[in-house]
Amino acid sequence: MRIRWPRRVSGQVLAAQLAITAGVMVLATALFLAPLSSEIDSQAMHQALAIAQTTAADPDIARDLTATEPTPSGPVQRAAERIRRATGALYIVVMDSRGVRWSHTTAARIGEHVSTDPREALSGREIMQIDVGTLGRSARAKVPLRTGGGRIVGAVSVGIGYGSVRGRLLAAVPRLLLYAGAALGVGVLAAIAVSRRLRRRTHGVAFADISALLDEREAMLHGIREGVVAFDRQGRIRLVNDEAGRLLGIRPDATGRTLEESLPPGRTTDVLAGRVDGADLLTVSGGRVLVANRMPTKDGGAVATLRDRTELELLGRELDSTRGLLDALRAQDHEHANRLHTLLGLLELGLHERAAQFVAELTNARRASAEQISERVPDPLLSALLVGKSAIVAERGVALRISPATLLTGRVVDPRDLVTVLGNLIDNALEAVAAHPSPTPFIEVELRAEGTTAVLRVSDTGPGVPPGMRDLIFTEGWSTKGPALPHSPDAGPDARAGSAVVSSRGRGIGLALVRRLAERYGGMARVTARAGGGAVFTVVLPEALTGDDTPTHEFTAAGESR
Repeated sequence: MRIRWPRRVSGQVLAAQLAITAGVMVLATALFLAPLSSEIDSQAMHQALAIAQTTAADPDIARDLTATEPTPSGPVQRAAERIRRATGALYIVVMDSRGVRWSHTTAARIGEHVSTDPREALSGREIMQIDVGTLGRSARAKVPLRTGGGRIVGAVSVGIGYGSVRGRLLAAVPRLLLYAGAALGVGVLAAIAVSRRLRRRTHGVAFADISALLDEREAMLHGIREGVVAFDRQGRIRLVNDEAGRLLGIRPDATGRTLEESLPPGRTTDVLAGRVDGADLLTVSGGRVLVANRMPTKDGGAVATLRDRTELELLGRELDSTRGLLDALRAQDHEHANRLHTLLGLLELGLHERAAQFVAELTNARRASAEQISERVPDPLLSALLVGKSAIVAERGVALRISPATLLTGRVVDPRDLVTVLGNLIDNALEAVAAHPSPTPFIEVELRAEGTTAVLRVSDTGPGVPPGMRDLIFTEGWSTKGPALPHSPDAGPDARAGSAVVSSRGRGIGLALVRRLAERYGGMARVTARAGGGAVFTVVLPEALTGDDTPTHEFTAAGESR
């Protein structure tokens, strides 16, 4: 007989709560029992080890082992049996350096070689294991037997019966099941109470009635030039207008299906499903940059709106890239001019060999630096940014270092996002270092992959950021440069100079853009102190990388990315 799913909201919630409660109880019981067996085994092995260590610490046993013969009535057998009866061990076997037994629970086995390899214990190591011997399966431990002078003359092997170990485990199961059953009963009663209250609040309305009411408004929503997706309490799609279907690639028959059935897993699905908090969340779907907002409704569902920001984002990033390229070209122009003057002087002085050497050194240094960056950062846009920034930084007397930990494996989903973050962090660090001269100013950049997460870290030798201002510097519009902008009155006079970047989009929004971009990826941006002085900015971007190394973009002959 087929079980029908309840139509009413209260009935469906009750069924879901009962299933979840039962599932959690079963899972919790299984997760508790799984490590309990290993823990009891470990306790038994440690108990065996303690007995073996105590036995080996008896100086009479080591002395008798070297002074007597292995016999059933010998002093070693009597001492071992006395300890075994006192501790409840399955067996205590004392062996000499040849592996010959001097004690055993079965007296007839005294004088025979042990059944397991004793070399590790005889070499001075202590061993714990679950193994099978002449007395069956047991938790056992072996320790070396030493004389008073520290010389190893044998070993002590102690076993705890495995039946008693399993008995302790089985004894704990009934009580655990009793607790789990009590918790399950409380969960069922709570689920029934919640279901009755929900039924009164919804007046027994079925989901079909709610969908009918929304269908009447669907015609109005189809004319809006903004994507709208409505969800019911269970996360099923109730409505998709034409614009949302175009932006997300959802077919008209998606109504009534879950979001996971209509969209592939990824950030867009997480944002629309409400698994990512925040307003104006940036996501990418089908090559389009979308700004999504999700608003819950009174009936427990939600409405998500989507705006196409593809063209605007591309124009903004192109502007940032162009300005960065101009800065790099300007810096390289100054650098090349100085080098040409030096080369001209060498030629006029007749130092032709030194001039040739100078040109070779410059060429090799530039090639080596660029190759080092491209090997650690395979993405062309990011490596080009680092090469260009190194010229700008060098012009201002600051060294740009690449951390030895830098290694960005995998394919970058959207390199321009990482370029925006990294460029702002380097510019911010350069302003801070320039405002706080030091004997060896430098900026260190680290890019590494942690699975599909990209971690960017930029440290500098600037003045650092006071602890009370480490959140304030990420506030949009806050800056310590130029005319005062709206900011917290607690900023104080010791605020870090240049902590906010003056970019093409206005003053005091560089770090705000970095944090906002990180949050849209579901990551974070923070600043900490650097050992020795300065600041360390760390940005974590989850799902910014994929597992393959296929380039995300190509370069044409003209040098433009596509």
